Amino acid sequence: MSNQILKPVDSSKIHPLLAHHTAHLGADRDDIRGAIDRLIHNLINIEDKDGKFLLRLDDGRVLDTKGWHGFEWTHGVGLYGVYKVWELTGDPKAWDIMTSWFEARFKEGMPSRNINTVAPFLTLAYLFDRTGDRRYLPYIDRWAEWVYNEMPRTEEGGFQHIVYNSVNNQQLWDDTLMMSVLPLAKFGLLLNRPHYVEEAKRQFLVHIKYLADRKTGLWFHGWTFDGRHNFANALWARGNSWVTIVIPEFIELLNLPEGDAFRQHLVSTLEAQVKALAQFQSPSGLWPTLLDDPTSYDEAAASAGFAYGILKAVRKGYISKDYEALGVKAALAVRKHINDAGELTQVSFGTPVFNTLQEYKDIPLTSMPFGQAMALLTMGELLVRFI
Repeated sequence: MSNQILKPVDSSKIHPLLAHHTAHLGADRDDIRGAIDRLIHNLINIEDKDGKFLLRLDDGRVLDTKGWHGFEWTHGVGLYGVYKVWELTGDPKAWDIMTSWFEARFKEGMPSRNINTVAPFLTLAYLFDRTGDRRYLPYIDRWAEWVYNEMPRTEEGGFQHIVYNSVNNQQLWDDTLMMSVLPLAKFGLLLNRPHYVEEAKRQFLVHIKYLADRKTGLWFHGWTFDGRHNFANALWARGNSWVTIVIPEFIELLNLPEGDAFRQHLVSTLEAQVKALAQFQSPSGLWPTLLDDPTSYDEAAASAGFAYGILKAVRKGYISKDYEALGVKAALAVRKHINDAGELTQVSFGTPVFNTLQEYKDIPLTSMPFGQAMALLTMGELLVRFI
């Protein structure tokens, strides 16, 4: 008996309810899986060959934020992308990449604590969940204690976005939700400390209050209580994409039930953002790095984050299925920017909060671990649809 071959047919010839469930995607399962493998290979082999993107601190430390062997938010997001691939596929190579990265960092010693260096511990918490490896627990416990008890706070108790080279006094950034707030919620569940979870919820509310733009539904990159303003009022794409990623992750992680008031608030916040994103998507399927400025360059990492968050939120039933086409268009555009070497192209380098919009437009493009990871999230969400 010959093998059955399922091929998409002319959609006009069959009722939508009877169509094959992947016919509308315009994507090929084997191509997506191949892209995932190449993305991971590129992720762990990225190098800053000329030192152009090294972070040089006043105390003499030199940090590699681009290569795979540093300890920054870039690596934290990278690890999370690899973990999500492992969760979906069980790929032993993905598991080895994560555990080897942590083993190497444990030998080197821990970095200074800030908003961004918390990010890798989200993946470590998931690894501990899976293995029960007691060596991981002291690291998770100590860093969780620091986030809850010692992390600098702004007025109203928001997490101040302190980073390696700046304390960013009284500043809230939308990046914080991904880098420290989502990890804190996971720590609370893992360590059976519900007050951590409640604090993570409160951080969401504070950040929504000061960063969500009521006029558009999009998010400003930053807010400062020192002068009480949103800096350049930048509706920066990648900052917005952290929100699109983290809201579905947060709802799923906490298993917030339908009817829960906090879940409803998060969903309405996400819906407002996605509705606005539909208006600003470029013809290419990507989004410009300043969402409301079509003269700014299209940025693939943010677009990958949007695609992932939208598609996952649709799949989980958090937002309307009417938005699926928006997410699929973006995901296919991201796929086009994964080259044969596995690099996600058109990715902007790490970006602080700026006081002018032009500074966002001037950020250089380069391959980065977080870009690779955000593409992994997107390709994984497409792959789920073939199951």
